[in-house]
Amino acid sequence: MFSIAGIDLLEQELLDHERTLLEILLQDKTTKKNIIWATDDYAELGEQYSFKKEILPELVTGEQDSLIQPRVEKALEHQTNRTRDKAEVFTPSWICNAQNNLVDEQWFGRKDVFNIQKEMSWKATADKIAFPDDRQHTWQKYVDAQRLEISCGEAPYLVSRYDTVTGETIPISQRIGLLDRKLRVVSENTDTEEQIELCPGCKKMAA
Repeated sequence: MFSIAGIDLLEQELLDHERTLLEILLQDKTTKKNIIWATDDYAELGEQYSFKKEILPELVTGEQDSLIQPRVEKALEHQTNRTRDKAEVFTPSWICNAQNNLVDEQWFGRKDVFNIQKEMSWKATADKIAFPDDRQHTWQKYVDAQRLEISCGEAPYLVSRYDTVTGETIPISQRIGLLDRKLRVVSENTDTEEQIELCPGCKKMAA
């Protein structure tokens, strides 16, 4: 088990207790190599931290354990520079929620499936998610359904661990990402690992 300092993951604890997870997080799924820094912001630390170099576990652990920070915790000047130079921007969580709700409204054929949004906030529905009465809209089909996110700053659309504007942690019960929603559905419809194994979409999420 590893801890989280505020909203920041501690890479050293990942290395100590979940090395495989850290390696997965650093992997480029296209090249099968590690992701690169894609910035010279850290180049002063040495050649291994330059733009085109891969991010290796040993470069973000030990003395550099706190090197990588969530965007919201970076200095404002640093955020502004990355927005200008890299188009790095995270969409406010309430907008992500509104857009994800529209996707689910089309899939379920009704509104307010996972939460009820009011202006810039929302409240999760309390009851178990009810699915349409047909074979094409089962909970397994929902978990297995593919979603393509094409906006800049896609991470909050997928997982909403914290508010991208305020930096405040979002309770698990109130999270609004596409993956968060699928995990809720799996949790509400399974009790054993055997049941999860029978769900194709569950296997894809775990891969």
